[in-house]
Amino acid sequence: MNNCLYVSMFGGFSLTWLGTRLAGEEKSSETQFNYLIQMLLHNREKGVSRDALEAVLFEDREINDIHHATRSVIYNTKKKLKALGLPDVNYIRQKKGMYYWTEEIPVAEDATEFERTIQEAETRQDPDEKLALYQEACHCYTGEFLPAQAGVLWVAQEAKRYRSLFYSCVEKTVELLRTNRDFLQMEEIGIYAAKVQPLADWEMVTMEAMIALGRYEEAERFYEETVDLYFRRAGVHPSRRQKELFGKLGEQFGYRHNALEEIQTELAESEQEERGGYLCPYPVFKGIYRMVTRMMERGGQSVYLMLCIVVDSKGNPMRDGSALEELSRRLGDAIWHSVRHSDAISKYGKGRYLVLLVNTTLENCSIIQKRINEKFIVGRQRTGIKYCVKSVICSLDKGSYTAGKGKEKK
Repeated sequence: MNNCLYVSMFGGFSLTWLGTRLAGEEKSSETQFNYLIQMLLHNREKGVSRDALEAVLFEDREINDIHHATRSVIYNTKKKLKALGLPDVNYIRQKKGMYYWTEEIPVAEDATEFERTIQEAETRQDPDEKLALYQEACHCYTGEFLPAQAGVLWVAQEAKRYRSLFYSCVEKTVELLRTNRDFLQMEEIGIYAAKVQPLADWEMVTMEAMIALGRYEEAERFYEETVDLYFRRAGVHPSRRQKELFGKLGEQFGYRHNALEEIQTELAESEQEERGGYLCPYPVFKGIYRMVTRMMERGGQSVYLMLCIVVDSKGNPMRDGSALEELSRRLGDAIWHSVRHSDAISKYGKGRYLVLLVNTTLENCSIIQKRINEKFIVGRQRTGIKYCVKSVICSLDKGSYTAGKGKEKK
C-alpha cells in the first residue's frame, strides 16, 4: 500500500510515509509528539481516553488547565504531521472523551502484524502452514516494544505482553522444527531469538541444533562463549537447561570412534597455550576446582583460591566503564604472566579474576601478588588490585587473608 503510514514499535519507534522516514528515536528525543502519536497509532481501534493521554503527556506535573494543555499538544501535533508531508486531513478525532487516529490514513504497524500472524497460525491445521506463519511472526518481532519509553506504564505492560507472545511463538516454532528434524532452521531461529531478546536462554536452541547436526566441537565452543557472555553481562551462572545440554554434549562425544592417539591429540594444548597459567571459562574452572579437591583427599597438597579485583584509588571495586574494560584486560594479562604453568585462571565478571594456586603456600601467594602488581601497576597509576585468598581445605579463620593494593593483612 503506497498511501499507508508504516509504524515500527519493536526495537525503537519510527514513522515511514511514501518511503521517507518521518520520525524515529534517532531523529528526535522523547517528546510529547512521540508520546501522543505512539498511543494513538497503537490503539487505533479502541482509542485513547483523555485521562490516559494526559497522564502520559504530563505525568505528575502541576498544570493549571490540563485540558487546555492537552488541546495545545494535539494542535501542535497536527501541524507537525502536515509539515512532515502527510495528507491534510483531521489526523486526530475526538468522540465522547476518547481520541482516535483518522481512518483516512491507513496504518501498518509491526506490533499489530506480529500479533495477527500468531493468531492466524493458531487457526491453521496443516503443520507446514502453521510453521511458516510462526516463523513469519518471529521475524516481525525485532526487539523490545518501544524500549526508549520503557518507564511509561502502558508501554511496560505492552512490552511484557509482546515479550511473552514472542517466547511462546519461538517455542512453538522450535517444537515444529524439532518434529521435522529441520535442525538447520532450528539453529537459525535460535540465533535470531538470542539477537532480538538477549540473555533469555535462546542460545540453548542453537546449541541443541548443533549437537543434533553432529557439530560437537562447535557446540562446545558455543557453550563456553554463551556461559562467559551471560556471566559478563548479567553475572549469572549456567541455567539448568544449559547444564543439561552440556551433559548431553559430553555424551555425544562418547559416541565418536576416534583412536586413542587422535583423542590425545585433540586434548593436548598448543605451544602458545602452554606458556602461561591455564586461562579457561568459568564452567571449566569449576570442574578443575572440584577435581583438584578430590585429588587432595589422597595427595595432601596445599591449594589456595585467590580472587583478584580491580579497585579505584579509594580501594572500592570498580563497577563499569571503558576504563574498567582496559584494566580488566591488563589484569588478566598480568595474572597469566605471573602464575605458574599448573595454575588455573578464570575471568569472574568485569575486573575480577579467580586463580587456583596448586601446591603452594600462603607466603608464596603473597609473592605471586607482588609479581602481578609489578606487571599491572604502571607509573603513578591510582587504580590497584584487591586480593582475597582462601585455602581450599582450611577454614576461613585458619587459612585466609585479604590484601589491598600490594599490602597484606593477615
